[in-house]
Amino acid sequence: MSDPDEGTNGVGKLSAAKIEKKARTAAESARSVKLSGSVVSKGRTYELNMHLKRDGAMGKVAAKGGSTFWLLRVGKELFLKADAGFWARQGKGGKRPSKSDVQAAGKLDGKFVKVPSGDPAYRQLSGFADMRVLLEGLMVLSGERETGDRGEVGGVRTVRVQAGGGSGGIVDVSLLGTPYPLRIERAGGAGTLELDDWNKDFALKPPAKQQVVDYGKKIFADKG
Repeated sequence: MSDPDEGTNGVGKLSAAKIEKKARTAAESARSVKLSGSVVSKGRTYELNMHLKRDGAMGKVAAKGGSTFWLLRVGKELFLKADAGFWARQGKGGKRPSKSDVQAAGKLDGKFVKVPSGDPAYRQLSGFADMRVLLEGLMVLSGERETGDRGEVGGVRTVRVQAGGGSGGIVDVSLLGTPYPLRIERAGGAGTLELDDWNKDFALKPPAKQQVVDYGKKIFADKG
């Protein structure tokens, strides 16, 4: 009988708890990652397509049934780019904007807006663009751990660790090379994400000054 772990990194032979620990350690030690999929936060579903590394990030966030915007973080500086419709809705606190609202927001269309660090939106948005914070939040399992099925993610052989029979979260861990988490199903149906391009570097720099506009007030108006 052939050895199912032949040619692998050997983590498939470990206990579920040890596989989880190795995957968490690998993720914490990584310099960069590409993350794509859905996340449910505070009752809202977001589709993420982000390239992240320790000192910044770039990518797209789409709120289900709502707006799409692009984020760019370089060090502590955070920039947001969206269309005029997005900015018009923010000015109306989420209510339907008028034609004049859209026209007024036109100067922001496709431009980068620097998010002030003191703005309440900074903490909310930077959570999508902070590799350490995002991975810590995703790598949370709840309940008794057990080893699940072998499988593949993106053509890479994996072993599954599940918690609470699967309802407490699932992580598919690479059986090749470094045991990175390649797919995460969050507990309680709070989203499913794939993680790829571990340690693959990408260029990251602030937008040119002529591409940046000062919004001059809170990014997200109070709802009401």
